[in-house]
This record gives sequence, C-alpha cells and structure tokens, in this order.
Amino acid sequence: MVILKRIADDWPVVKGDYTVGNPESRIVVVTLASSIESNPEACLWGTCKTENLGAEKLITNIVSNSNIRFVLLCGGESRGHLSGHTILKLHKNGVDGKGRIIGSEGAIPFVENIPRIAIQRFRNQVEVIDCIGETDSEVLGNIVDTYKDKRDAYNEEPVLVTSKSRKKKTLPPVSSDNGDMFISDEFVIDTETGMIFKA
Repeated sequence: MVILKRIADDWPVVKGDYTVGNPESRIVVVTLASSIESNPEACLWGTCKTENLGAEKLITNIVSNSNIRFVLLCGGESRGHLSGHTILKLHKNGVDGKGRIIGSEGAIPFVENIPRIAIQRFRNQVEVIDCIGETDSEVLGNIVDTYKDKRDAYNEEPVLVTSKSRKKKTLPPVSSDNGDMFISDEFVIDTETGMIFKA
C-alpha cells in the first residue's frame, strides 16, 4: 500500500493574513474583508481582500495541503474587489486564455502568477461553501465542526506552486496624460502603473 504525502514541507507555503489551526482539518475559512475571531479546528483562517493576489495565495496554500476539502467563504466582501464572488466564479468557471476569471465582476479578476494546473487542482480538490455576509462566530464555528473531519483527504500528493517569473517592465514616464481609465470626473488612473492623477 502506497502512503501519499498529504502536506507540503514548510506548509503553509505562502505568507498571508491568516492563522494556522489544525493542518489535518478539512476546512479553510476565508473571512474576506472581515476580521473574525479564528477557530483552531480550521486548517487556515483569515482574510482575502483582493480577487487576484489574494486568490492566488489561497489556491497555493490549499493545493499544497491535500487534507483541505472545503473552503468556507464568510464575512463582508471587499468593496470593488469582490474577492468572495470571484473565488466562487473561479471555482465554478475557471479562467479564460488570458487568465481572466470567467464571470467575475471584480476590479482585477486575473490569475497571472500561478499555473493552470494549480487552478484545476483547486477546483477538483475543494468544495466552496458560500456564507458570504455571515460574521457570527458561533454560526461559523458550527460549520467548521461539521466539515473539519468530513471526507477523506484528496487522493493526490500536494502540489507545490512556483510563481511564474515576471520580467520587470521599464515603465514610461508618468504624468496625468498617461491616465487611461476614468475613476470619476476628477480622477484618472494609469492602468499600467496603477498611479492615480487629477484629470
């Protein structure tokens, strides 16, 4: 009988705004933009405020621990980013050829730094429980208790994700003339640099 490795060395492999609970637990709790007291029976418990880098970190830590089978989304959404909505769409629909999360209404719904194989593994490995908006610790604790031992671990070894290396671009000189997206009548943003200017 072959015994599969369940947890990657030095797990969790990506740092973030979370608390590590029981690495053998089957459930991760994502409190989106809310700070909610953690439950030690969850594998990981923490926020995810952005729909791109936050989602990438979440996926990376999940696929590197085969014990994780459920992701509980709770707490309030991060305004504009809609990270909870985006994680639901990513799980359901995946990404298109350009890395855009299909169906997401978030501001920057792109997964660019992790390979497609990690996204597919995430979609296969876990079930997402949608409790977006719920902040009651007792309610969330009951959900953790229900799912912490549910199902066997995923029947494949952990996947270690290495970020795609990105070449540093030489950015053009910036000025208010570079703004290519209006935020309001008063401000524009240069989407390449992320800088905001008065219109």
